Amino acid sequence: MKTILVTGGAGFVGSHLAEWLLNRGAHVLCVDNFFTGSRHNVEHLREHPHFEVIRHDIVQPLFVEVDQVYNLACPASPVHYQHNAIKTIKCSTVGMVNMLGLAKRTGARILQASTSEVYGDPAVHPQTEDYWGNVNSIGLRSCYDEGKRVAEALCMDYHRQHGVEVRIARIFNTFGPRMALDDGRVISNFVVQALRGENLTVYGDGKQTRSFCYVDDLIEGLVCLMEQDETTGPVNLGNPREMSVRELAEQIISCTESGSSLIMEDLPSDDPRQRKPDISLARRVLGWSPKVSLEEGLERTVEYFRGVLG
Repeated sequence: MKTILVTGGAGFVGSHLAEWLLNRGAHVLCVDNFFTGSRHNVEHLREHPHFEVIRHDIVQPLFVEVDQVYNLACPASPVHYQHNAIKTIKCSTVGMVNMLGLAKRTGARILQASTSEVYGDPAVHPQTEDYWGNVNSIGLRSCYDEGKRVAEALCMDYHRQHGVEVRIARIFNTFGPRMALDDGRVISNFVVQALRGENLTVYGDGKQTRSFCYVDDLIEGLVCLMEQDETTGPVNLGNPREMSVRELAEQIISCTESGSSLIMEDLPSDDPRQRKPDISLARRVLGWSPKVSLEEGLERTVEYFRGVLG
């Protein structure tokens, strides 16, 4: 039985990953400081004999014995990561050093949850892993964008200098049950507003594009990346189906059968104009591509938020 550490394990993605690993026979250590994670996300796992929760901030060293590390610890939505920018960037830098040190000491393989935000407001479309990005290093989003870029650099330096087995996943927009009500992500914002009968807030002209991957597909991609031996990454994980934010809003209004309208507000600073992953590498190396359609994923997500708001 492998012992697997999931940092950020009480978060949206982390809790789904922990559940997936438990269901396949692993012993899971869930580490979270509960800055954005929620005990509710893992409450249904608490009685599992091979599940442990450790309240801990990875900015402080952690001494456990594990076979694998999935490092998902970091606020991942603009509302949360800008709330405490210094804490965010320390998580991706000091925290990354601590997790790599743990992996070095134990001989564990470590997967870093990086992000499509390393591409910034991309001048290349769709984005491939060899694109170096267009990031504002002093902007409001830089605590997250640049923190993740440093984390990738640290992973590769520990790999080259100390032989640490690293895997880097660049995660694109992901959605599904257990998203937080107030996390500021576009799908959760729209779904909650629609279910409450409020107008949907669209920033800018709504023509900016995004690609949305359902959380179950992402989890399979992360595990495939961890378990393969061909590449350290980075590997893009996301759904290449691209749509405008306005189209998404209209689809969510239809899905929720809401009478909501759209209201337009100014676009936030450094908000990317377009975002779409090229997943050729994931298809070739991992044999992975998303299976859950946006429509099916939205139905599941809307049902979850109906229960939360009920």
